[in-house]
Amino acid sequence: MEYVYAALLLHKAGQKVEEESVKKVLTAAGVQADDGRIRSLIAALDGVDIEEAIKSAAIAPVASATAAPAAEEKKEEKKEEEKKDDSAAAAGLGALFG
Repeated sequence: MEYVYAALLLHKAGQKVEEESVKKVLTAAGVQADDGRIRSLIAALDGVDIEEAIKSAAIAPVASATAAPAAEEKKEEKKEEEKKDDSAAAAGLGALFG
């Protein structure tokens, strides 16, 4: 994750996101930089409009917030099922120890 943060920091500062600059940011932050991961990051960002990616990522939480009530209901159902499973497991353990 720190590799992505380094790229975002460089972008925000108006610097070019390239291998050497990402490595410098990571080293300055106290992270031991892995050249392979840096090359992979730079390759993945090739042709990506970072500003557009940030905007689309900011929209995603808004869209998921509208689906939150349905997700809450599903979580409650799962909790009830888990409670049943726990009691069954406890009963089984009781039989082992008589």
